[in-house]
Amino acid sequence: MLENLRLSFQGIWSHKMRSFLTMLGIIIGIAAIIAIVSTIKGTNEQIEQNLIGAGDNNVTVQLYQGDYSMDFSYGSVPGGIPVITNEALEQIKDLDEVEDASLFLSRQDYDGAYYKNTSLSGGYIMGVDNGYFNTAGMIMKSGRCFTEEDYSDFAKVAILDEDSAEALFQGENPIGKTIEIKQQPYIVVGIATKSEQFEPVINSIDDYYTYSQDSSGKIYVPSVTWPIIYRYDEPQQVLIKAKSTSDMTNAGKKSADILNGYLATSDDTIKYKSDDLLEQAKQIQQLSQSTNTMLIWIAGISLLVGGIGVMNIMLVSVTERTSEIGLKKAIGARKSVILGQFLTEAAVLTSLGGLIGVLVGIILAEIISKLSTTPVAISAPAAVGGVVFSMIIGIIFGLLPSYKAANLDPIEALRHE
Repeated sequence: MLENLRLSFQGIWSHKMRSFLTMLGIIIGIAAIIAIVSTIKGTNEQIEQNLIGAGDNNVTVQLYQGDYSMDFSYGSVPGGIPVITNEALEQIKDLDEVEDASLFLSRQDYDGAYYKNTSLSGGYIMGVDNGYFNTAGMIMKSGRCFTEEDYSDFAKVAILDEDSAEALFQGENPIGKTIEIKQQPYIVVGIATKSEQFEPVINSIDDYYTYSQDSSGKIYVPSVTWPIIYRYDEPQQVLIKAKSTSDMTNAGKKSADILNGYLATSDDTIKYKSDDLLEQAKQIQQLSQSTNTMLIWIAGISLLVGGIGVMNIMLVSVTERTSEIGLKKAIGARKSVILGQFLTEAAVLTSLGGLIGVLVGIILAEIISKLSTTPVAISAPAAVGGVVFSMIIGIIFGLLPSYKAANLDPIEALRHE
């Protein structure tokens, strides 16, 4: 084997230009595949990152009527929909995929919150339990969080996020100030922010509108005070923190199944469903991947062309070295030895082409990323697979020339000029 490798490199080096031109089809094919796969992987990671965020693994489970989430801003709550009990919440927390879970209520209110004459137009009022901020991966930027006393005393206190603090107070320190929510006074006790700041990648106007929809901010109040400003016995939503990103889908579905077991409504269209961002990400990824798969197949055609080129050059090599083959067979070389020598040479030739193709593909992917701002992520399995695949191409397309060399008649070969 080592002797075959030595002879292969010697043959390639002695015909450098011919060898390079032979490898060119393999180089182009592998480079194109590596560049495309890297772009696919980078784009998919960006989609998932933008939708899911900075890895907080949160899933929201809420009531739907058909395909639309139920809005309790208007009208009464349909019969047979109970509030979520602590027993149901504990069942959700006990799921293998769930790390933590919290109950909350939410209302987008266009004129419900004021500080003096400034309103939080389009902002969200959130009634949260005492574990919500931990589940949501939020910390206090300033001030304090809600305490057990706030819940036991039905205290009218509020926590703002950074957007609502800026919208209402415009640079003024809000801690200790009083805001009005539905004409009820609430004292601001803290400003909350995500423990890990995340900024989505905005590449289009659609992305802008998608990720700017909640920019008006949120105001958090203890859930026990929700009936003071809105209504009693309003069904809550559940915020779930899955143990890992891959657990998000199952955590949401299993939690929804638990809650649906408590429904006693006669309307079969009313069900708890999870807002599965991971599933949304996968659907978008599949749309982009189906197009890119076609590009990979097109790039694969150049590998086929490269393989034919290898076979052609190997046939030429067999013809050039007919006398050498005849001499080796005359002194006792077996067919398997001749076959192995030419197969090794073909495999080495295409493997070198594969290695160069991987390097060119990585460089090409980085250039594409710089010019088009398209994210790339180099795939190590694709790089290794590209080299292995190029070697397989060499072996497959080298079989015919190698078989021809191995079956040459030694007498005829020695007489060949």
